[in-house]
Amino acid sequence: MSQETWDGRPPDLEGARVVVAGLGVSGRAAAEVLASRGARVVPVDDRSDEAVSSEEYLAGGGLERADLVVTSPGLPPHHPLLAAALRRGLPVWSEVELAWRLRVPGPSGEPAPWLALTGTNGKTTTVGMLESVLTAAGRRALAVGNVGTPIVHAATDPTLEVLAVELSSFQLHFTHSMSAQAAAVLNVAPDHLDWHGSLEAYAADKARVYEHAQVACVYNVADPRTEQMVRDADVVDGAVAVGFTLGTPGVGQVGLVEDVLVDRGFARLRHTHAAELATLDDLAALAGPDGRVAPHVVADALAAAGLALAHGVEPAAVRDGLRAFGPGRHRIETVAREELATADGTVVTVSYVDDSKATNAHAAAASLAAFGPGEVVWVAGGLAKGARFDDLVRTRRDRLAGVVLVGVDREPLRDALARHAPEVPVVEIVPGETEDVMTSAVAAARTLVRRGSATGTTVLLAPACASMDQFASYAARGDAFAAAARAAVGEGGERAGGRA
Repeated sequence: MSQETWDGRPPDLEGARVVVAGLGVSGRAAAEVLASRGARVVPVDDRSDEAVSSEEYLAGGGLERADLVVTSPGLPPHHPLLAAALRRGLPVWSEVELAWRLRVPGPSGEPAPWLALTGTNGKTTTVGMLESVLTAAGRRALAVGNVGTPIVHAATDPTLEVLAVELSSFQLHFTHSMSAQAAAVLNVAPDHLDWHGSLEAYAADKARVYEHAQVACVYNVADPRTEQMVRDADVVDGAVAVGFTLGTPGVGQVGLVEDVLVDRGFARLRHTHAAELATLDDLAALAGPDGRVAPHVVADALAAAGLALAHGVEPAAVRDGLRAFGPGRHRIETVAREELATADGTVVTVSYVDDSKATNAHAAAASLAAFGPGEVVWVAGGLAKGARFDDLVRTRRDRLAGVVLVGVDREPLRDALARHAPEVPVVEIVPGETEDVMTSAVAAARTLVRRGSATGTTVLLAPACASMDQFASYAARGDAFAAAARAAVGEGGERAGGRA
């Protein structure tokens, strides 16, 4: 079982001693499938009573008897267990690598092709759109990977015809032999630098998704780094590069002409004509409180369309799939509305919008861009993961009517606001106060709204930070915000459950 060289045949796991490092969702799935193939599985996890700790395992010389390590995406390469395995020359595989090598024939007699995507932001929305388009085209498809079903379970399911695969940089780091039918990188911005060590290392892991691509590499025209990744990738002969753009597309691109999504990357007459795929009205379910579809949502739709077209779906299926796709939780989700009187007597309609999934600066910038100048009271903060926020505040300060800072890492945001938006009022919610953090944050946001005189205001949770300082997950954080907003609105307002 080599690290990178592979002859394409499923590995013989009968009797193999396989360390499964990390018993999260993917680790448990890997252990289950490995055991079904006859492997002797040794679970190692520092936080589970069902496994031996890595320190204990290493002290007992366990790696001397191991044949393979399958690692959780949560463990960085410098983790003592993985570092020791690599020093010994043991193969270390992600669950993605294991899944690729264990694929089984599908209904066609061949393994289901993978349409794989990664990026700093937009992955979950895009993979959901892609699944919806493939389903509209009549394919037995499933969104898997970093969201939903573990890849190793889907890859060994003989009923599936095609997989829409969302991949994180963590999952890609120890993935060596995957050969997607089509692959996309949506965007690259600083994130998870504590795990990767540098932006360059983070980007290099993202770029792995393009390696050995068979039909198409889809990239973001607005992000030159993604195009360079395609240029540098070792792809199958004949694979093409297809860009997606919010502007008018050139040959070899999908893009936007007025309010129409069009294809000049795969269409038969692409040198002279653009094939219509869908309109912005087909994305109406994803519009924000003001009825506009945010630019980053349109970009996600174009990327999904590019991957689906590479698989051979018809343009009509793109339209039908995008039209059928519903908004995800905690992604610019309007959770409550109310009427509030401001200091000058103006009555404004206030929308409370949960975008808790915006866990880094790039995502928060896209979220703020979906609203007009001066509209937003921004609820931000959490676990900064070593990030700085100067570019975010500098480019989006025009959106801000006020800011409420939460979380343990308020200093980087506070400093960026002081440097680039000193005129914007800021309220800090100190951890440890007796009130629930989101109850306090919503109360502070309502006070900022009342002090202003805007004709329309949005209280937007787009934290630009991870949630684990005070919440179990971004979803728990979003739920807490929604509950606090609905409680504050009470009988005098409207409890909303989706996008306006």
